[in-house]
Amino acid sequence: MTPNVKDGGAWKVSGISRNYPSYRKHLPITSESWLEGKSVDDEAEGLWRINNKLYDLSEFAARHPGGSSWIECTKGTDITEPFESHHIEERAREMLSKFEVRQAARPRNYKFTLKENGFYMTLKRRVREKLRKIDYSPTKKTEFLHLGILASVFLFSWAGTALDSWILKGLAGLALCWVATSTHNYFHQRDSWRMYTFNLTMMNFRNWRISHALSHHVYANSLHDLEMSMFEPFLCWIPDRHYASKTQRLISVLISPVVYVVLFQEQFLIRLVLSLTKRNVLHWDDLIGFSLPTFIYLSTGVDLLSALISWQIIIAVGSFIFGFIGLTAAHHDPRILHDGDAQREDFDWGLYQMDTIIDRGDIKWSDLLVLTHFGEHALHHLFPTLDHGVLKHLYPELRKTLKEFDVELREINHWSHIKGQNQQLLRIAKNPLPPGSKKLK
Repeated sequence: MTPNVKDGGAWKVSGISRNYPSYRKHLPITSESWLEGKSVDDEAEGLWRINNKLYDLSEFAARHPGGSSWIECTKGTDITEPFESHHIEERAREMLSKFEVRQAARPRNYKFTLKENGFYMTLKRRVREKLRKIDYSPTKKTEFLHLGILASVFLFSWAGTALDSWILKGLAGLALCWVATSTHNYFHQRDSWRMYTFNLTMMNFRNWRISHALSHHVYANSLHDLEMSMFEPFLCWIPDRHYASKTQRLISVLISPVVYVVLFQEQFLIRLVLSLTKRNVLHWDDLIGFSLPTFIYLSTGVDLLSALISWQIIIAVGSFIFGFIGLTAAHHDPRILHDGDAQREDFDWGLYQMDTIIDRGDIKWSDLLVLTHFGEHALHHLFPTLDHGVLKHLYPELRKTLKEFDVELREINHWSHIKGQNQQLLRIAKNPLPPGSKKLK
């Protein structure tokens, strides 16, 4: 398997864009290479593109309420969909004219639409009105849950090491995974100290803001989705034998547990190797990952080797659970749209999000499980900056809009997602019918 796939001498083009993603033509695939490739494909002329206009947001970056990094890292790219989904109120749109430079010279690379009378913008208006009426107190509950999970990482790590208990180390690994999944709630929001807790996993929130918030959330299940491409050649969900043969796909199913186990460590090692051999992609906050083994060593009285072994066990357990939960959360099932499958004629961005997701209906009863298992997934993709505790209040608006546009909110349990994810890894045949067809429901 290779991300560089040609068909008859030409690059195979994604179904959601005019051009094949440039970042997939070169290895290694990283957050940095994704942004570099996107700047080539988006033809934003070194500025920021929203729809068919170019803007210069350089001076605004330092004043951006969400933090300067969102603006700085997207320079030279098309930010149309992130701009719309991250700004529910109209204030940001009203400010845009101050920074307008000129019309873009060429059409957008992406086929998505955001028409005022389309699915997404209709839903967004209704959500905007709803948010003005509801109590945001669930956010406090989310913060309390996140803080409790964070504390449990250190508590179980200390107890598991001091008592040499595999069970307690396993619970520490589970807590570490839950820190990562609950911190995901804060990736999309304005900068806060909570996003730094993600780095306890040895991964870095900066990279995941790119791979998850800017790539996966916008271009889910497509060749532009970095969270799919970064797993190749080990795991491949694109239904096309050009990307992986039947034999390779069978191997993917068999080795997927191993991929889960090394996910945390592998992300750090890639950044370390790149920093030593090409250019520095490490940041000061990468040191946060080493605070856990330091705490274990200083607080338990065990020797250094024992502390490091205990830490690696916790990291491995957390990594496995994180990979297992994340890759069976909502996106991979033969009934879910993947690049290459037949698509709707209506390229409304919100409809595309609905087509690439089947929600988990078995965890909606628990705010803790929703927070730690990527719950309320469809609403989260549509409105990523909203706290997970708020999303459940938006179902009346979502269901009303779904009914109006004749779209279904699909839900299954986790076991069905586990089976579906393996079936998707094995799938080569493309779905010939577009989403919404009876045979795909």
